[in-house]
Amino acid sequence: MTPLLVWLGVVLALVGALWWAYRVPPAVTLERALPPSGFQGTRALLTVQVAVHSRLPLRFVLEDPAPRSVVPDTPVTLAGVGAGRVTVEFLTPLSLNRRGVHVWPGATLRWADPLGLFWRHCPVSAPQELVVYPGTHGLVLPDLLRPLLSEGGLTRRLGLDDPLSLRGVREYVAGDPPGRVHWRRSASSLGTGAGLGTLTVRDPERTAASSVTVYLDTAAGNDVYLESAVRLAASLVQEGLALNLPVSVATRSGASPAGQHAEAVRSALRRLAQVTLEPGEPLIPPTRSGGNLFILSAQPGPALIAQAMRARAQASRVAIIALPEGFYLEPGEKPRRQWVGAPDSVRALEQQAGALLGAGILVFVLRGNQSVLKLGS
Repeated sequence: MTPLLVWLGVVLALVGALWWAYRVPPAVTLERALPPSGFQGTRALLTVQVAVHSRLPLRFVLEDPAPRSVVPDTPVTLAGVGAGRVTVEFLTPLSLNRRGVHVWPGATLRWADPLGLFWRHCPVSAPQELVVYPGTHGLVLPDLLRPLLSEGGLTRRLGLDDPLSLRGVREYVAGDPPGRVHWRRSASSLGTGAGLGTLTVRDPERTAASSVTVYLDTAAGNDVYLESAVRLAASLVQEGLALNLPVSVATRSGASPAGQHAEAVRSALRRLAQVTLEPGEPLIPPTRSGGNLFILSAQPGPALIAQAMRARAQASRVAIIALPEGFYLEPGEKPRRQWVGAPDSVRALEQQAGALLGAGILVFVLRGNQSVLKLGS
């Protein structure tokens, strides 16, 4: 019986020594290599490297969960055994499923003695940010919505019409919009005894767009509207960059700096990545003089129209694009029957479209079964 007790005491001593020796966590260095940003719906490669420093031999497992909206093909788990410095590397593709600024929640290290008798765990802080920009889609934009030129020389056929600045009047030419007919001048020519008279039209000045600003109305609508509006805004920003125009994104909380350089583009896309619904009165920040302002809204009410009128004093052209909930088709969606009419605010906007056009504010409503890809076509 005595030898058995002796051996039992030895075993208990060894177990106690193991428990005592491995109670302190080893030194850990965790590094992640991945792009700082990416677009929604794309994939990126994540490389995780962990280095564990310990004077005693040990085994360890490190689990590094990704943010919920960033899904790795394989859960990030690194395991190793050894003494001194043990380095383990792990690679996996990531699917960027949702826009936003995502922060890694931190890793968890579990370690034990070589026999695996006592497992302990501790958090490993390694904060890292990944910005997922909203996805973009192609657009088919008519000339009335597209900013045609950056600053530069203009001709009678290039640039954007400015209804508030007239070059004069001229005779009607086939293809002129009916809204440009100068009815008073045309009527006065009928009384001159010159037969049928001469139909004349207003000849507005042409102005060049100096920038593109996209304003998102976040005061109304649901998450479906918001995601569609964000993707449309990102696509309009892309169109502006393709035309070598400075771009900016604005909400009621402010606007990103207008520019073509990388920092301005990142700032605009980051604002789109972070935008959320914000109940309250719309507020359009001051825009760059001579630029084009696109206003995206689910329910453009009188307050938003008043803001658009104020913005028109600075902008060359203002376009209000209404996206009634459930009335537009996202890329890839099939046409569907509409059972309800447009909201009252959208109907009221359509009734004011003619008057707003005369003030240089375009109105476009994405009605039932119209795709955001073919905006205005």
